Amino acid sequence: MSKIFNFGSPTMTTEEIIATSDKYLLKNVNRIPIALVRGDGMRVWDADGKEYLDFVAGIATLAFGHAPRFMADVLHSQALTLVHVSNLYYNEPLARLAKLLTEAAEMDRAFFANSGAEANEAAFKMARKYGYDNYGESRHKIVSSLNSFHGRTMGAISVTGNPALHQGFGPMVPGIVFVPYGDLAALDEALDDSVAGLILEPIQGEGGVLLPPPGYLKEAQRLCKKRNIIFILDEVQTGLGRTGKDFAWRHFDAKPDIITLGKALGCGYPIGALLCNEEAALALGPRTHSTTVGGAPLAMKVALELCTRLLDAAFLDRVSKVGEYFKHKLLDVCQIFPAITEEVRGLGLLLALKLNCDASGVSEKLLKKGFLVNATAGTVLRFVPPLIVTEADIDLLMNALKESLFEELEAKQQ
Repeated sequence: MSKIFNFGSPTMTTEEIIATSDKYLLKNVNRIPIALVRGDGMRVWDADGKEYLDFVAGIATLAFGHAPRFMADVLHSQALTLVHVSNLYYNEPLARLAKLLTEAAEMDRAFFANSGAEANEAAFKMARKYGYDNYGESRHKIVSSLNSFHGRTMGAISVTGNPALHQGFGPMVPGIVFVPYGDLAALDEALDDSVAGLILEPIQGEGGVLLPPPGYLKEAQRLCKKRNIIFILDEVQTGLGRTGKDFAWRHFDAKPDIITLGKALGCGYPIGALLCNEEAALALGPRTHSTTVGGAPLAMKVALELCTRLLDAAFLDRVSKVGEYFKHKLLDVCQIFPAITEEVRGLGLLLALKLNCDASGVSEKLLKKGFLVNATAGTVLRFVPPLIVTEADIDLLMNALKESLFEELEAKQQ
């Protein structure tokens, strides 16, 4: 007889979930010792029934929060219609999503994969193939920036400018050059005749929510165009409304040749995308690159519904306004706690508070108070809540943050 599972409520305690996970899962990540079992909008609950306000959103992924009904309805409807056919055949959701995204981004072509890292792999290959087709084998290098993050696959990690993440996996893919983020002189020198592509993040998310200096991305775009180098912007974290605009490149007037997307594109459903202009697209013709599951009707229909909502002008305007409110509240916190805070960074609802101490201690205090907040780059608290966050949610977090910073100060003084 088949076992009947109860999907409506947890069947294991927190201790059992953690013990079983620790026994059977790879120990490749350090998980926070809570087991989340249910979510609704901004809130999640653990296996013991404790409630949390979520300002991590699956690392800038859950744009509409947890368990939005419309997403469940689309998944259910499409799952009963057509789930997967492979890229040997056309399908309508794929065509409609490609049209929506390319037109919104002012691009010409789209490619769909299963993650942001896979989208970056495709961009990496496209740039190299463009260099090869137009200039020969000598035009193969990829320039990236220090402190960057582009994913965990071998190609994506090779263009990630963090040596700690390379350790033990060498040699990296050859032909990668790193320059300091924001250093125009270094970038100008690096973009020589051997370079096929330049990949940058409009805002370095994992690196601590670092914005580029004024004019940097625009000049990077100009240099690439002048020297026939493919300009790639990794918008896996910044794209589709996170910064208050459809794509972050609009803040800097620096339209790239290739945009890569993930995270909010599927709001938790595995999907990534590459959008590009016609010139770049010519590099990947038949049999040069593909994926079995990328572009499947189920993923495409879900992303189509999500992106239709994410790209709505009124929705983006609301994200921008709530982001400004959030940023002002963080600036107020800086004024109250000058001894422990340094600066506020970010755009829209990709924000950070730079501390002069280990941020993980503050995030742990917030966790105990019922708030999920991510610590990154050692001393940075990163705030990437669902884009449906309200001013009332932010006010609750600010009260808890002030209490936590006060406790941290007291502990440092003892």
